[in-house]
Amino acid sequence: MPHKKAAIKWLRKTKKRTVVNKGVKDGMEYLLRQLKKALEAKDKTKANELAKKLAKALDKAAQKKVLKKNNAARKKSRMMKKVNALK
Repeated sequence: MPHKKAAIKWLRKTKKRTVVNKGVKDGMEYLLRQLKKALEAKDKTKANELAKKLAKALDKAAQKKVLKKNNAARKKSRMMKKVNALK
């Protein structure tokens, strides 16, 4: 455990941020699993709908610095490539 007051505060902030970031990542993982199921079922409409939701979630995560922006862009690109292959 930290001894200095600033370090104690930093630890407290880190724990709160970790919980928030985990929630954001879990939400994205859930959408990704749903998208994979839709792609396997070759359901174009559901895949398109989930792709839009996932793209929005990835952009928000990158904006909040949960993910790096290039990481989010790479995931969106790969996702859209698979969705467009259905058409």
